[in-house]
Amino acid sequence: MKILVTGGAGFIGSHTVDALLAEKHRVFVVDNLSTGFRKNVNPKAVFQKADFADFKKVEVLLKKIKPDAIFHLAAQMDVRKSVEDPLFDAKNNILVSFNLIRLAQKYNVKKFVFSSTGGATYGDTDLRPTSETFREVPLSPYGIAKMTVDRFLEYCRLVHNFNYTSLRYANVYGPRQNPHGEAGVVAIFLNKMLANEQPTINGSGKQTRDYIFVKDVVRANLLALKNLRKTGVFNVGTGIETDVNKLFHAINENFQNRFKEAHGPAKQGEQMTSCLDFSKIKKEFGWTPKTKFADGIRKTYDWFLKNKLRKQ
Repeated sequence: MKILVTGGAGFIGSHTVDALLAEKHRVFVVDNLSTGFRKNVNPKAVFQKADFADFKKVEVLLKKIKPDAIFHLAAQMDVRKSVEDPLFDAKNNILVSFNLIRLAQKYNVKKFVFSSTGGATYGDTDLRPTSETFREVPLSPYGIAKMTVDRFLEYCRLVHNFNYTSLRYANVYGPRQNPHGEAGVVAIFLNKMLANEQPTINGSGKQTRDYIFVKDVVRANLLALKNLRKTGVFNVGTGIETDVNKLFHAINENFQNRFKEAHGPAKQGEQMTSCLDFSKIKKEFGWTPKTKFADGIRKTYDWFLKNKLRKQ
């Protein structure tokens, strides 16, 4: 198949590109390189630098490529930035996505796979792991934006028979994650510790997240493509809660526990809990997470140690 991957120079996107190429698909990557890196893009893929906010250019590209499927991973992914500048977030996560979906319908794309979010969409919940049937109460403009695109996709399915799968990821970590900015605590901690700097845990460190290794997420992405006619929203997580203190100590083990547990002020409005129920995707796609937490942390540590990402 001919496949377009938006955000294919980024963390999850570049791993998805590698996996698609390994399965002999023709892959086209479009990325504005605002957070991704050109070196992440597999040389076997066709790369085009472009900003998805340029709607006319995006249509020219889509008309030229004529993809059979689209993986939409390009996004403004910083939750705290969305709080600081909700209009910027809405432009990049809602309007850009709406336009791409509109064009996908116009040019007869057979499958649209959207990278959504689990924790930021559901918000703090009493029922964990949280299933797709739980009422969404997002606590950030980022979560609101992703939920809005999910709803728009379902509207397009109902009204226009549009074929999509939305994957609500848990907290993804692994090689190639960008440690600069606020997203990705595993990458942030590793980057600091490899520079012999003390990482700071926000607040009590009892905030819980569902940490999932990037390779498991990529398998879910490819299964969404293979199950061409299965539509709807699917959680992609481990169903296991891990607090930030435990995460810090798991990373610190790779440094012979030489760093201390240091806490700073809590971030105002930070979500306290997140954990996803993956029963639906297990039943529909046969997907389950395979990477154990300690193994994933070790693989991520090894990559950061080798690649030395201290300077952007």
